[in-house]
Amino acid sequence: MTPADLADVIVSAVRAAVTDGAIDVAVPATVPVERPKNPEHGDYASPAALQLAKAARRAPREVAELLADRLRKDPGIATVDVAGPGFLNIKLASDALGELARAIVRAGEAYGRAPQRKGVRVNVEFVSANPTGPVTLASTRWAAVGDALVRIFDAAGYDTASEYYVNDAGVQIARFGASVLAAAKGEPTPEDGYHGAYVAEIAARLLADHPDLLAGDDAQALAVAARDGLALMLTEIRSTLEGFGVHFDVWKSELSMHEAGELEAAVADLRTHGHVYDADGAVFLRTTDFGDDKDRPLIKSDGQPTYFCADAAYYRNKRGRGFDRLVLLLGADHHGYIGRLQALAACFGDNPDESLDVIIGQLVTLSRGGEPVKMSKRAGNFLTLADLVDVVGVDAARYSLVRSSLDSSLDLDLDLIAKQTNDNPVFYVQYAHARIASLLRNAAALGITPADGPGAVLDGIDVSLLEHPREGDLLRALGELPTVVASAASLRAPHRVARYLEELAGTYHRFNDACRVLPRGDEEPTPLTAARLLLVEATKVVLANGLRLLGVSAPERM
Repeated sequence: MTPADLADVIVSAVRAAVTDGAIDVAVPATVPVERPKNPEHGDYASPAALQLAKAARRAPREVAELLADRLRKDPGIATVDVAGPGFLNIKLASDALGELARAIVRAGEAYGRAPQRKGVRVNVEFVSANPTGPVTLASTRWAAVGDALVRIFDAAGYDTASEYYVNDAGVQIARFGASVLAAAKGEPTPEDGYHGAYVAEIAARLLADHPDLLAGDDAQALAVAARDGLALMLTEIRSTLEGFGVHFDVWKSELSMHEAGELEAAVADLRTHGHVYDADGAVFLRTTDFGDDKDRPLIKSDGQPTYFCADAAYYRNKRGRGFDRLVLLLGADHHGYIGRLQALAACFGDNPDESLDVIIGQLVTLSRGGEPVKMSKRAGNFLTLADLVDVVGVDAARYSLVRSSLDSSLDLDLDLIAKQTNDNPVFYVQYAHARIASLLRNAAALGITPADGPGAVLDGIDVSLLEHPREGDLLRALGELPTVVASAASLRAPHRVARYLEELAGTYHRFNDACRVLPRGDEEPTPLTAARLLLVEATKVVLANGLRLLGVSAPERM
């Protein structure tokens, strides 16, 4: 019985109490079910009675006793105790708790995922760095976290799309083109240009593609350097991110919106909502109507659109594509954007609490032996995603970037995350999966493979034999994955999945130390052997599913 199954049983008990007139409340769609910190309090606990008491106009403990009487009649429940002000402490029958292992193995990759889609379309935009250089270390954090969020949203039942906003319009593109052209000519980089070996690399590739680039006039050469240099840089960015396991469903060009007249359309749309006004030859959006600290210009007095105007067009574009919720991951230097973007959504007639999430993340630094890591030789003045992956690999980099809350700055110790020891969290979790894979290979070598057999064999395993305290701990931990996924999606907190996996790995190691799974010597396998193998197989499934949510591999050997 999973926590979700138990929640359904409690809802049924509420419905029964309402039907027979014991209480008069609206039957909830679901109720919270939690794993108590102290296992002596039971397998699960629920505050359902406390939540229903006010509507029932009864004392919480009285409501709890009414529900407990009905829950005790369920064959899957061993005991129900009412604790404190009205908590329900529930211990499952051993076979009901053990059934979880069978259900997980049957579900396979589907375990932990929402049973049905929510019908809500979510757009997650992340990284979106200027396409004028390699993916930086700061953007690497957004890449890992953003991709994990997309995976978690999808598992939680949302229809999710990932998006990269390509800032290919504006003065930075002209500066980039001028930098590439200067490198092609062998001239110094312009004062406001882009430095680093990568600029020279792009210039060399550009000259290979356009041998006569420098033969024409400078204006034409500059246009080619900006256009084709940008295309080469974007190709590298896309390749780098794909190599990091990050795939974007949409690469949205800012320039394409300019060319399609979407900025003008956004201004016209905002006018119809009554929040646009003209002053001193410029066009402003009255964002102060919705809590912004000042009104924001859309069109400058010279007739040119502002960056905020492009933001308005982009918001309108995404909503026009049918997305119900827009999630944006931005760096720490964008904290001031929250208020203006929320006001922008309100100016379009949306409720920003429902249509927009702006997530601000803190910076990342690298250290080794307590000393900061020097800048990248190729990039010149910043560290890149490629630099990090070269040192520690994709799995260690992704896991280490995801396992901490975005609210906190992150200092990655390269020596630690490269270690193949239990001090390294990603190794600790992956090793648990590999250790299980090894055990299952040994079982197969002995001809013991009940969990991999046909359904009839799987059905014949006696899960009521899983009575050891460490077996119960492991089963309860396995049952938490659906709840963890739902909360990680709701709170936009992928690190909750990582911390859950670390706890699960520890619970498995303690089980493995206390409960011998395979027979030794001439011993024959017993029904308990089959039950424990099923539990081990279920643990392997959950570890793999959790790691997949973070974009991290689940190795069979280490």
